[in-house]
Amino acid sequence: MAKKVSKNARVAQRAANAGSGKDHVKVVKAIKDPVTGRYTYKQLILHKDKVKDFFADAK
Repeated sequence: MAKKVSKNARVAQRAANAGSGKDHVKVVKAIKDPVTGRYTYKQLILHKDKVKDFFADAK
């Protein structure tokens, strides 16, 4: 049987893996074409600290 890992060990391991995939999110921004009125969608996977910058850019 496998041993149960303590909570403190999991927290320390998570800190060691900083920058892993859990810090990233998928963002989708709808961009309207001024000529046709159609929407296109821009999708990116960004670090969660940069999400506000992504939505603040050129509206």
